[in-house]
Amino acid sequence: MTVGVWILGDQLWVDQAALRTCADQDQQTFVILIESRRHVQERPYHRQKLVLVWSAMRHFAAELQNAGWLVTYHEQAGDFEAPLRAWVQANQITELRVMEPSDRPFAHLIQSLDLPCEIAVIPNNHFLWSTDEFTNWARSRKRLLMEGFYREGRRRFQILMDGDQPIGGRWNFDQENRKPPRGKLNPPKPLWFEPDEITETVIQQVKALNIPTYGNAEPFRWAVTRQQALQVLDHFIQTRLSTFGPYQDGMVTGEETMWHSLLSPYLNLGLLHPAAAIAAAESAFHEHSLNLGSVEGFIRQIAGWREYMHGLYHYVSDDYPNRNGFNHTHPLPDFFWDADKTDMNCLHQTLKQLERTGYAHHIQRLMVLSNFALISGLSPQAVENWFHSVFIDAYDWVMQTNVIGMGLFADGGVLASKPYAASANYINKMSDYCRQCVYNPRDRTGEHACPFNFFYWNFLERHRSQLKSQGRMSFILNNLDKMASEELQEIRQRAAEWHEC
Repeated sequence: MTVGVWILGDQLWVDQAALRTCADQDQQTFVILIESRRHVQERPYHRQKLVLVWSAMRHFAAELQNAGWLVTYHEQAGDFEAPLRAWVQANQITELRVMEPSDRPFAHLIQSLDLPCEIAVIPNNHFLWSTDEFTNWARSRKRLLMEGFYREGRRRFQILMDGDQPIGGRWNFDQENRKPPRGKLNPPKPLWFEPDEITETVIQQVKALNIPTYGNAEPFRWAVTRQQALQVLDHFIQTRLSTFGPYQDGMVTGEETMWHSLLSPYLNLGLLHPAAAIAAAESAFHEHSLNLGSVEGFIRQIAGWREYMHGLYHYVSDDYPNRNGFNHTHPLPDFFWDADKTDMNCLHQTLKQLERTGYAHHIQRLMVLSNFALISGLSPQAVENWFHSVFIDAYDWVMQTNVIGMGLFADGGVLASKPYAASANYINKMSDYCRQCVYNPRDRTGEHACPFNFFYWNFLERHRSQLKSQGRMSFILNNLDKMASEELQEIRQRAAEWHEC
């Protein structure tokens, strides 16, 4: 039997499951990595994302080759199947091993391949929880609340635990980690890298692509190897983690990264394993007495939300991506693809940052971008496709549950207990964006009314009967009864006119 291993572009780790099955063969195993032009034409991906993935793949291939693996690498092949077939035949491979993809469409692609060999799909080991383990947890519960899953994970993996109880006597420190960014803040500089020869070559190739893409390819400053990703993790632990918690929800003009770790692209590529990031944070807490709220807040994002979103993605039914609980159908405004086409400063700041870097932190994603899409009635499928296109850490498993469920509540409450809808008041509280905006964050009507305000109240009124079943919404909905009919009529009119522009 001759074994070959196909490594996908988000499985770049020497201990990934398929490679591990061949570890006892002294690395004398055929390995293939493929860049597919057809795959990158599925949507207009961010140029930074294409550079990151292709450069990381090429660096990883060189690492494997130096370690003795028999590596074949295809740059910008037409598709996956043709180079796979030629490689299987040339090396007389009888069994192709591939680690289970994180994305369901890619799993379907593997099932559809017609190759002259057996295909063995090896269970994915890039997450703390396997999909079967998440399914077993979920089946015994009426509500799939992240908080319960997070606590179970803390116990299961003994993360920040004292026996069966959380260190500090509390499971989370969310209230302490939601401070508005007031006064002069001085976030530490993130760790960036200059492109090497491999990355420079990829940058030029991406810039020369004759397919729809998004954003800027340069300057490109992301890590592209496991060694660099570990440096980013160490830099975060040493310079950012201790003060990460309090202002993790804050948004400040000119501060693109605040105290955030910037690790999600590397975790999602396989350059970092979540257990390594969690262990580093927990060790720093014990050894250097770091702020528990900051450490817990960081670990919650990985052991909580990241694992929960991945598990839920594989647990929900196949129709989940098409759900549209509010029947929202408006198309994406042009400014989502060109930030200069909006005069709303919060959207302009976030979208310009996205164009430059492919990155925005979780509150910019949830309370600026998703919030606007929700209350203005944009199509959930159009919004999810856009998120998948423009973010550097985006994958199918990342964006479906985050956007369809968390951001847009289009799943009817499978994931969240209420819609994350908010007026301009939230953005004004948690950012400095409103200070330099043509709109007034306090106005619901009138010439300078902020669209976040009239869209918010129009959303509540349009979906009142549906929202009143969400217990946490009743107090807010009662405020509709206090509005003058003339004000509500103008709110309706402004919302309608905005979509007609």
